Amino acid sequence: MSSTVIGIDLGTTNSVAAALIDGKPTVLESGGERLIPSVVGLSPGGELLTGTPAKHQYVVSPDRTIKSVKRQMGQEVLLPLGGRTCTPAEISALILRKVTAVARESLGRPVGQAVITVPAYFTDIQRQATLQAGEMAGLEVLRIINEPTAAALAYGLGQQSHEKVLVYDLGGGTFDVSIVEIENGVVEVLATAGNNHLGGDDFDERLVDHLGAQFRKQHGTDPREDAQALARLTAAAENAKIHLSSHPFARIREPFLLTAGDRPLNLDLEVSRIRFIDLIEDLLQSTIELTAKVLEDAALQARDLDRVLLVGGSTRIPAVREMVTDFLGHSPHGEINPDECVALGAAVQAGLATGAGVDMVLVDVNPYSLGVRSLGRSFGLVHNDLMSVIIPRNTAIPVSRSELYSTTSDNQKEVRIQVYQGESKIASKNILLGEFALDDLPPLPAGEPEIVVTFDYDIDGMVHVSAVERSSGREKEITIKGTGEKMPESTVSGPSAARRKAAVRKAKKLLQELGEHERRPLEGLLKSLELAEKQGNQQQADTLVEDLWELLYENRG
Repeated sequence: MSSTVIGIDLGTTNSVAAALIDGKPTVLESGGERLIPSVVGLSPGGELLTGTPAKHQYVVSPDRTIKSVKRQMGQEVLLPLGGRTCTPAEISALILRKVTAVARESLGRPVGQAVITVPAYFTDIQRQATLQAGEMAGLEVLRIINEPTAAALAYGLGQQSHEKVLVYDLGGGTFDVSIVEIENGVVEVLATAGNNHLGGDDFDERLVDHLGAQFRKQHGTDPREDAQALARLTAAAENAKIHLSSHPFARIREPFLLTAGDRPLNLDLEVSRIRFIDLIEDLLQSTIELTAKVLEDAALQARDLDRVLLVGGSTRIPAVREMVTDFLGHSPHGEINPDECVALGAAVQAGLATGAGVDMVLVDVNPYSLGVRSLGRSFGLVHNDLMSVIIPRNTAIPVSRSELYSTTSDNQKEVRIQVYQGESKIASKNILLGEFALDDLPPLPAGEPEIVVTFDYDIDGMVHVSAVERSSGREKEITIKGTGEKMPESTVSGPSAARRKAAVRKAKKLLQELGEHERRPLEGLLKSLELAEKQGNQQQADTLVEDLWELLYENRG
């Protein structure tokens, strides 16, 4: 029996699997369970618990339970689980195994391949850790896709109109906002922004602090200082938050939360929706600031948008819808279940990856600028810690870009290539992805060696870096892995058919806007590309597609 490819939303709070069934993305379930809690535990008897059983154990054995591990993906930390320790990727792999088992039971056949979603603002290291988790779960990960992009795919399936869509994705642990253009089945991300540590968990924490302070005022002791009491308080806060999405008040009762001698100390408080929103208003406002930023990056006004989509369980909070509506002047769409929308889009991407008859094309962007540490001038002074950007953020991917560098000393034998990701002009204030040395350089005066550094950013958001000294041909190249490991990379794949189709579509659209003189370079590239494809010269066609994207990038905005 052949295996099936599925789409997986690996969430902070819950995870969901979906698949294309008769051409329609469908959430998979087993035993009536569609949302799988992203929680892993170890019972006192040593039994491994995943999903709902682990979530139930959390309130009584928080020291034997791990939740919200997504926020620690890519970090070099060991998480205690009973008497053992696990990496974030290992815990995520257990969650993925559970989700895969649910999918297998639902479909009645093996599941061997998957498309897994990540926040758009996940770093390369976090993406690599997610890929690693999928492999440890026994899956062949066909693609890592951004969550807002997946949501746009779910909404864009079957749409043949032309529209610009803003996707506001507020989940349990992360926030992303993207602007996507959908035209005749082509889904192109124009810009994205986000915060990997902003979501429902933070709202719960604010409510926990409020409840803990009230309890301490009443009883003279703080439940947040006791691990089990804190776990109960956190679960109660989450339930109250959910209740307040549909009711103006929530009653929070936790009997015997703590004891003072033989006297039980009970929690019995009422919280209003107004008070809850007051506690989290600054966090909600920060999402609006990021929404303004992504509009600016896309060179759009709110009035230019055709639709606004709400994605993620935390968008059920009424104040979220109100703030988004007030700021953008659009009534947001939420026809697709916000908890399931991303998984459905991942299933669409799974169909695209396997050629399952889905008539769509996806063009995504990189969320961060990528570059190297360099020597240069800033405010009239020479600095050796400047960020030299090679691929600016919000560049369509996959993409390959190169820049020329040289030595700073006579007869310099080695240059160190330090790869950074981020927006600060100071390299060391950004995220160091990795570094390598290009050695055995020819003895030449400072400034004469020509060192070409090339960044290749693939469709999964993975970074491949190479450096070559032109006169000697001396070359080094690496792939940056999630654990900080660097591995040789010998080949880089050319542009996909989807990327070519999107480039040609954008070029033809741009031709309608340019004057006769400005049209000539673009028309020439299109004719050369058509000729190369007719002659079967794939290598030349790939190069021309990259040249086409370069020209489109120069004309953007």
